[in-house]
Amino acid sequence: MTPNQLSEAIVAALRALVAAGSLELEVPSEVVVERPKNREHGDWATNVAMQLGAKAGLKPRDFAELLASELQKSAGIEKVEIAGPGFINLFVSDSAAGELAREIVTAGASFGRGVEYQGLKINLEFVSANPTGPIHLGGTRWAAVGDSLARVFEFVGAEVTREYYFNDHGAQIDRFARSLLAAAKNEPAPEDGYSGAYIQEIAARVLAETAEEILSLPDDQAQEKFRAAGVELMFQQIRESLHEFGVDFDVYFHENSLYESKAVERSIERLREMGHIFEEDGAIWLRSTAFGDDRDRVIIKSDGDAAYIAGDIAYYQDKRSRGFDRCIYMLGADHHGYVPRMMALCAAFGDKPGENMEILIGQMVNLVRGGEPVRMSKRAGTVVTMEDLVDVVGVDAARYALARSSINSSLDVDLEQLTKKTNDNPVFYVQYAHARTKQVAKNAVSLGVDDSEFDPALLSHEAEAELLANLSEFPRVVAQAAQFREPHRIARYIEVVAGSYHRWYDNCRVTPLGGQEVESVHRTRLWLNNAASIVLGNGLALLGVSAPERM
Repeated sequence: MTPNQLSEAIVAALRALVAAGSLELEVPSEVVVERPKNREHGDWATNVAMQLGAKAGLKPRDFAELLASELQKSAGIEKVEIAGPGFINLFVSDSAAGELAREIVTAGASFGRGVEYQGLKINLEFVSANPTGPIHLGGTRWAAVGDSLARVFEFVGAEVTREYYFNDHGAQIDRFARSLLAAAKNEPAPEDGYSGAYIQEIAARVLAETAEEILSLPDDQAQEKFRAAGVELMFQQIRESLHEFGVDFDVYFHENSLYESKAVERSIERLREMGHIFEEDGAIWLRSTAFGDDRDRVIIKSDGDAAYIAGDIAYYQDKRSRGFDRCIYMLGADHHGYVPRMMALCAAFGDKPGENMEILIGQMVNLVRGGEPVRMSKRAGTVVTMEDLVDVVGVDAARYALARSSINSSLDVDLEQLTKKTNDNPVFYVQYAHARTKQVAKNAVSLGVDDSEFDPALLSHEAEAELLANLSEFPRVVAQAAQFREPHRIARYIEVVAGSYHRWYDNCRVTPLGGQEVESVHRTRLWLNNAASIVLGNGLALLGVSAPERM
């Protein structure tokens, strides 16, 4: 039985008690069921009696006794015990626990899918690096986490649009164009410009791919030529790098289009009509303090130039006009102070901050080898890029390492560990477990073990109980990863599954020893082996990491 099934059984028992007049209570739609730390205390446990006892006018232990008596009637629950002030410990029969293996194999790639976000349209914006250089390590972390989060959202029913916002408007693009022009002239980079081998490469490509003699033009005209061609080449390189990393976006949105289409003016006018715009000192302001911001924000400066927030306002309105229920922005740690003004503009449009707009802040990433910081980029000076990381450890190891830790904490990625083909390397540990499931299945077929028979009661070994219990948690882990925006939960979970699978492999044979006959237990264990394979494969897929059949 899965935790969800046990939750449903408890809810059904509560409803039966209410219907019989034994309880007066508003029955919740679900109940939390958890694995006890000590397996002697049961397969699963719930503290529902302590949560609901007072509401029913009963002491928690009296409530627990009443509920335990009703739960004892539920199919698959072998025994119910009450501990302490009202904890309810549940013991599941071997046949009920083992039935999960067939459920998983039958569902296949769909096992763990949910409907919690069915009908929800999510715009997930991540990476969004400025087109002034290759994607650095922080952006690479967002690529891994963002794409994994999108996969998780889709797995629980949401319609997700992955969006990349190109900041191709403003001062940083001017500096980029000046830097390219300087490189083409073999001059030093501007003091506020960009340097690195990639600037030299792009400048050379612009010169090679443009028919006219750009350098013979006046500087302002030459700079504009480098701007147009250089930005497009940088876009192309970024898109190619992301694609090779396994990340493809549905929408590449150009900031400059908000100005060319007059979307900025339209959004300001809408806010003016809603009474949230005022003019002072020759500038146009958003009265953002009315919505929790620490100060009002200039939208259009007194010199007529748009402030950065002008694009944010128009961009958010554009997203909502495209029908998205939830707009999620994934931003770097340096944007932490940016959150209040974004939430204020969301509220100014009459939307709900935290619901229609969410902002996730990710912390920094550091590369280390043997405990020492790594600076290894040949292309961008001291900046470590996505390509650098992938060149050293590969896509799978890079994605897994960046997605397996909470974004709320800074991350040290150990290159030495990630290049090891040992169990010290988390991605190898999980991938090897998956490959082992495939090899076991292949060996089973060659020795005459098939899936023509399944007797869940035969899955009674302690290692089988542990593996089944861990497999049963997958739907809940996926749901929690979506709810808390934490795909790292899936990585940590499949590492636990891999560990329990390896222990099961060491204790329970799928194939008979030489000379033995194939028995029901061997065929049944093949189902459990294949169930573990599916859960490991599904978990790796949600992280965008391959599930190899051989290693």
